[in-house]
Amino acid sequence: MLNFKEQNAEYLAYIEQYLDKQCFCDESQPQKLLFDAMRYSLLAGGKRLRPIFVFDFCRMCGGDWKQSAPFAAAVEMIHTYSLIHDDLPCMDNDDFRRGRPTNHKVYGEATAVLAGDGLLTAAFAYLAKAPYTADIRIHAVEILSECAGELGMVGGQVLDMSSTERQCTEQEVLDIQGRKTGALIRAACMLGVLAGGGSEAQLTAAGAFADNLGLAFQIRDDMLDVIGTAEEMGKSVGTDAEKNTFVQLYGLEVCDTLVRKHTQEAILNLKQFQNTAYMESLANHLTSRTV
Repeated sequence: MLNFKEQNAEYLAYIEQYLDKQCFCDESQPQKLLFDAMRYSLLAGGKRLRPIFVFDFCRMCGGDWKQSAPFAAAVEMIHTYSLIHDDLPCMDNDDFRRGRPTNHKVYGEATAVLAGDGLLTAAFAYLAKAPYTADIRIHAVEILSECAGELGMVGGQVLDMSSTERQCTEQEVLDIQGRKTGALIRAACMLGVLAGGGSEAQLTAAGAFADNLGLAFQIRDDMLDVIGTAEEMGKSVGTDAEKNTFVQLYGLEVCDTLVRKHTQEAILNLKQFQNTAYMESLANHLTSRTV
């Protein structure tokens, strides 16, 4: 049995290799500039949390986690497109992402928009071509489209933008987080269960795990925007000072308590699965991180 660091390294190495070798590397296509822009952001590193959730929930359900790579890549494509668009001048207007210039700073705004469009569209092609039955692939499309679209991440982004000039209530902040950040984590965990042949009870438990962990993760992220440094984070910090964040709502001390509470509630939902030590360790690691 691999320990946490070994399992994490194996997951990371596999998704990096898959994204590099299997995604947008057809040199015969004339639109190479688009592929370059897509790969610039897709291969920029990062924690790769969403692919890891797919892999490990697949493993915890008894499936071959390597076989779930198309599902894992699809979620990462959605996440990457959202970051490209988030960084645009019309959104957050950020110059750096993961320690290097944002996509639009390198390729221009128009190509950056199209790179995001390309990643979004390609994600569903990877779901459709995954090595599973038609029923599983259709269910995967349903989950990812709901979590990424107007009912999920995109809806959360709209709520976030519409709230910038006023003080939000607690429920409004929760509504934004549950869609903008939490929904894609939920998709990743549930796609892993699908890939592993899990039960309906396990799908439900994966969703509940993701909801709690996504909330703890976002609260911790808001805290780091206040207490972290640009060098540590690889991006600008303090950019959320005027936004409706959990720190603004509760203060740092209460946020710290809430992070621990929701992390433990997330871990309780893992009782539906086998061999959960890695995921428990990951949950604790993510919600106590300093970068």
